Amino acid sequence: MRFAIKLLISVCVIAFCAGIGRKLPTLAGLIAVMPLTGLIVLVWLCLDNPDNFNLMTEYTKGALWGIVPSVLFFLVAFMCFHKRLSLWIVLCAGFAVWLVAAFIHQWLLK
Repeated sequence: MRFAIKLLISVCVIAFCAGIGRKLPTLAGLIAVMPLTGLIVLVWLCLDNPDNFNLMTEYTKGALWGIVPSVLFFLVAFMCFHKRLSLWIVLCAGFAVWLVAAFIHQWLLK
């Protein structure tokens, strides 16, 4: 039951952003990248692992350094959309850059 509640709340956040995105895409983008997802994950981790501050510290460190690959993804996506490339090319290019940066991220944090 707890998993279903987590899933429902997470889906609602995504659906909310998608709904706003139709009329106010820049606001939806801001909401989608705000620490809302991180907040939700922190709450789930805290509820599942009370008083495990090491887990919280490691998660926030990973999230902090994870901003770099995410910025690179959106930078590549922005440049590709500016060149009027198709959605699938944009997603593949952005994800490829993100994936390389994510591997570097994991390597640096070890």
